[in-house]
Amino acid sequence: MSSQRVPSDSQYPGHRLGLPETGPGSAAGWGRRIGALFIDWFASSFVAYVLIDVTGTSLLQEWLTLAVFFTEVSLFTGLVGGSFGQLAVRVGIARLDGRPISILNAMVRTALICLVVPPVVFNPDRRGIHDLVVGTIALKR
Repeated sequence: MSSQRVPSDSQYPGHRLGLPETGPGSAAGWGRRIGALFIDWFASSFVAYVLIDVTGTSLLQEWLTLAVFFTEVSLFTGLVGGSFGQLAVRVGIARLDGRPISILNAMVRTALICLVVPPVVFNPDRRGIHDLVVGTIALKR
């Protein structure tokens, strides 16, 4: 009896990392991750709007939104393992080596997210360049 090898394209995201296919601890799907990003960006935009007088320039508000987003995502990820939006949609960020995410790692990861390109270039495990650089993965909670 011969052993058949499952083609790599039929393996689920996270299989190579030993993650479960579904449920808590599995690789987070794109819907949750994009939803979290929208929640974080909306919340950051709201905070920036509140902090700037209505007569302020929109360019200043855009940069402040980015600064608030960077701060919120970095701090929440470093302190509780996920941004405000990620916590709302039950996604967590975990290091592959099992150690806690440091604030510095969270800041590097978030800075790369702010550049836009790193998150849209990803591998079969749904890990973008931002996750590969700091050794993290987005998981379902």
